Amino acid sequence: MSTDRDAVEGAGTGGGEAQVIVVGAGPAGSAAAVHLARAGLDVLLLEKSDFPREKVCGDGLTPRGVHQLVRMGIDINAPGWMRNRGMRWVCGGHQVELDWPRLGTLPDFGLTRSRHDFDDLLAAHARSAGARVHTRVKVTAPLTDRAGHVIGVCATRGPDGEPVRYRAPLVVAADGASARTALALGLQRDTHRPVAAAARRYYRSAARTHDPYLELWADLRCPGTGRDLPGYGWVFPLGDGRVNVGLGALPQHRHDRPVDLRAALEHWLRRTPEHWGLCEESAASPLRSAPLPMGLNRRPQYRRGLLLVGDSAGMVSPWSGEGIAQAMEAAEVAADTIALALARPAGPRREHALQHYPAQIRRRWGRYYRLGNLAGDLVFSRYGFRPLLHPRVMASPALLHTLARLLTQVTDEPAQDTIDAVLHTLLRLVPTPRR
Repeated sequence: MSTDRDAVEGAGTGGGEAQVIVVGAGPAGSAAAVHLARAGLDVLLLEKSDFPREKVCGDGLTPRGVHQLVRMGIDINAPGWMRNRGMRWVCGGHQVELDWPRLGTLPDFGLTRSRHDFDDLLAAHARSAGARVHTRVKVTAPLTDRAGHVIGVCATRGPDGEPVRYRAPLVVAADGASARTALALGLQRDTHRPVAAAARRYYRSAARTHDPYLELWADLRCPGTGRDLPGYGWVFPLGDGRVNVGLGALPQHRHDRPVDLRAALEHWLRRTPEHWGLCEESAASPLRSAPLPMGLNRRPQYRRGLLLVGDSAGMVSPWSGEGIAQAMEAAEVAADTIALALARPAGPRREHALQHYPAQIRRRWGRYYRLGNLAGDLVFSRYGFRPLLHPRVMASPALLHTLARLLTQVTDEPAQDTIDAVLHTLLRLVPTPRR
């Protein structure tokens, strides 16, 4: 696929110009568009699908994700949101409930909402903030000048696939795990970092739909082999009569092949209480699966006019598999960087400002993700989460709360309590990634 300007000059009619083009209207793209529009920039948000649309996700937001919604001005008290108090961990016949901590910078509750309308809501919010949102526009490649610098995108538009070009001095790639825009510019995934997989299904469950906790199971097995699932299972209440039930798993250690998530889910659900209703008769959707690009597995996050945000940069947490909070947080950092960069004239000074984006990502997550990648290699891909929830750990509130805040990155900066201080000290011992 060529991205040279001469090669695409005749590829279609002009689709318009903007100061920034954002590719993909998931949480990363819509959040970037919101923050860019609020900064007074002319933003064009391009989405290949129509809304509402399905996305494979656990539909759960930790306080870190809720914080980003509040910063964007989303009305989280409107109908459709389901609040939760914390997490319930189940392992080896034991279970414990952990409330979200009360910190100065983060909410003390989480949220659930189906991605079917969550993404639609965020895209509508971007539009109301001033972004121009175009759906049914599939970006096929970045548009570059003779020096290889991105100056827009090539796309197809509408049901007939009309070829079209959109121009902007900066492009934000938020096109998900496929990362087509990044790949077209030669930004390859780090093959040393595994890509996890997730599968979820909705069930009607009057018994669990209003559960105040997100439930996580850490003692699941892979049918056939009997090995520990290199991941965990979840039951997330949606408050509308349904629950989101799913599994997330790394490739099995030494086998480097994906887990049969369908078989693992069926095996697990036979263990759940009958009154929960997690059976075929109460299924409210088909089983859907998707990849989880983890551990900052595509770098650098900025090159020649293209910024990577969310799954396109592999920003899913290697600790928990959470990706929405990280996507929205990175989107805000990218938007701030772009606003400051565009205040400078094109050239070296602007490029210097844009390098602040990957530097900020390293500062925020570099050590945390590096330690999480190591934990994934040595523990999660071999034994799942069972070793972390040893009976002695389950019996220790201090250890459990420390572990919970490590897995979800729900901490204050600077440290507000002993757990924060311990976690900050731990991360300072991790070498800083070079890039």
